[in-house]
Formats: sequence, structure tokens, C-alpha cells
Amino acid sequence: MIVLVDTHCHVHFRGYGEESENVIRRAQEAGVLMITVGTNLLTSREALAAAERHEGVFATVGLHPNHATTSPHHDEEEQAIAPPAEGEAFDTMAFRTLVAHPKCVAIGECGLDYYRLEGDASEEKAKQLAAVHAQFDLATEADKPVVIHCRDAHSDQLAVIKEYVDAGKLSRRGVVHCFTATTEVARAYIALGFLISFTGIITFPPRRNPSPYEGEGLGEVVRDLPLESILIETDSPYLTPVPFRGKRNEPAYVRFVAEKVAQLKNLPFEEVARVTTENAVRLFGISLRA
Repeated sequence: MIVLVDTHCHVHFRGYGEESENVIRRAQEAGVLMITVGTNLLTSREALAAAERHEGVFATVGLHPNHATTSPHHDEEEQAIAPPAEGEAFDTMAFRTLVAHPKCVAIGECGLDYYRLEGDASEEKAKQLAAVHAQFDLATEADKPVVIHCRDAHSDQLAVIKEYVDAGKLSRRGVVHCFTATTEVARAYIALGFLISFTGIITFPPRRNPSPYEGEGLGEVVRDLPLESILIETDSPYLTPVPFRGKRNEPAYVRFVAEKVAQLKNLPFEEVARVTTENAVRLFGISLRA
């Protein structure tokens, strides 16, 4: 059986409810290993609990930038409890305990997200940056890679990564998940030793006003990058690929992302599956039999 790795999903999120077990089983039957990603202290604990219960499921722990800032946004797919209005500070001691778990393979998702910030937002950006520094420090200490979430903030994100890399930190580097920027930006991350991960967005049909963020524009980015720098993911339950777009996403659908990468790069599906799986094993240190 061809093995694929969904390097970024959220099978432990509240939105799946009792269906979570079936979602994981379908992925296992399809030969898909999963890395289920924490977004704050609560969901990070839940990610590890899900990984403990299942073979072929691994977890990351971290604080998403949207949880680090004051925001009215509450995603009920994620968790039932609304985040504190002032944002969640990164609790290094609590996360250090989680990172020690044998099924924790990375720290994140963490990073910078300016999409919902209004005006100058210097205080909110400072909160996000403080959380990034704390998580990068812990990743360096624990010798783990990081999973980067970045939206509308690539210049600042690259700067802080370069600061750490230049200082000899983040030795395991990491991945920029759900990449939606340009080839130039992708190459800047790759030059710092990071991998680039694509979601079902690359399967979406082009819109009337194409942009580098989806459809054909993002397809050009996939074509331009070396396969050795690419990972695949679903970000489920979000961003469902064609042909299931409009339905809830799940890790078994990562195959359609791999197939689209193969089509865009004019490569056999088997080669894309093999290389992206090797990339995931190398980055996260996972076993294909655990």
C-alpha cells in the first residue's frame, strides 16, 4: 500500500464529535498517517490524547497566533470553550511537559497572523511575537521542529526565523503550513531550511481574478519548488479538496492533494507519495509503523 502523511490536520477538534474515530479509521485504511495539530494548551492536550489512542497518529503542541491576541473570533469547530478576550499567554512550563510526550513530534502551530488585526495593532503584534519567541525557544531546547502558521505577515515571520537560524537555534527547522504566498517567499523559507506544505487549496479552480494565493497562481508555486521541499496536508476539517469541496475535510483526502502535486509537476503519483512521505519522516522523525 502507498503510504501518505497528512502533515497537518485537526482530527481531535470538537467539530468531528463522535465521528472522529471513524475519520481516523478511514485514514488508516487508506494508508494515511496523521499529525494532528494543537492550537492552544487545551487542544494541544487533546491532540496528544488522540495520538495516544491510535497508531499512525502523532501530535504537535503549540499556541496559534490568533489565540495569543485579543480577538472576537471563536471557531466552534475547534473547541467549545471561547478563548479569553485578552488572549492566551504561552505557558512554557505546561507546554514543556507536553513536549516530553513520546508522540509529540513538533511545536506549533505557531507564528504570525495579521489578517484580522486592524490599524496599527502594535500591541497585538507584540503578543504574537512574544508567543513565537517562547515557542522557538522551547523548540530549540527540546530539539523539535516548528510548524509555522503565517498569514499576511511573511516579512516579519521570515525575519524572526532568520534571527534564530543565524543564532544557531531551531536546529530541526520546520515547515510553513498551508502555504499561500509566492514562489519568492517560499524560496526564502527554503533557504532557511524550512519545508513548504500545501493543502487542498491547490485543487481549487481559478477564480475570475486570479491571485498567487489559490488556483492557478498557487499551482505555479508548486511547479516551481523542488519536490524535496514539499509536504502535503489537509488542514482538516477545513479546506476540503476537489472533488469533495463543500463537505467537511478529513485526512483520507490528502491523496487528492498529492495527486494534484503530481499533475502540476508532471510526475508519477507514486513518486510524489514516496518523496513527500520521506520528507515528513525526515522532518518529524516519525516511524511508518507507529
